[in-house]
Amino acid sequence: MTTDATGETARGRPKGDKRARTRAKLIDAARDLTREKGFERTTLEDVALRAGMTTGAIYGNFKNRDELFMATAERQWAPIRPAYRPGFSFAELMAAMAEAVIAALPERRVAAPGALRFRAYALNHEEVRVQFRDAMAKGYDSGAGWLRTVFDETELPMPADTLVRVINAMTEGLLFQRFLTPELVPDEVIHAAFSALAGERTA
Repeated sequence: MTTDATGETARGRPKGDKRARTRAKLIDAARDLTREKGFERTTLEDVALRAGMTTGAIYGNFKNRDELFMATAERQWAPIRPAYRPGFSFAELMAAMAEAVIAALPERRVAAPGALRFRAYALNHEEVRVQFRDAMAKGYDSGAGWLRTVFDETELPMPADTLVRVINAMTEGLLFQRFLTPELVPDEVIHAAFSALAGERTA
């Protein structure tokens, strides 16, 4: 199959499209299985069978089971990003973050059991915990860098490197507590948390 200068195949698909689709199919299979069985009891053979592939296809895309599990966790629990418009104040950004968290609740509720299982798995497998730490550190660096491009640090309630960690921890806590005790963490509490971070008091 030939490709043109843009990387399109003769059939009109990007050259790397098949690999991306294979990875996505394997991740989807691993996600479904780990939701059903947990991470400890899910094998590569299980994933290959569910995806309709061989274990060779897995090793062609992932170094080992833990790398596949890490990709699965990242897929089902991607960062929540607020809608941002140039010129936003920090308070407006925090209000948008509260709205983004609330909008993400239905999808996150479905993914929450799997996310918790992965965290428990990472706590008991040091290599996975280190991969998780490194992925989080990369996300923190990216988020802090973005904050510095849109705000002067004097406009922030704390250094950007610390702030992204606080926002992440607060978001995770609000999400899981909302799922466990929805009666105690209504939307108003989520708005109040982010308003407080922006230095605003709510009624």
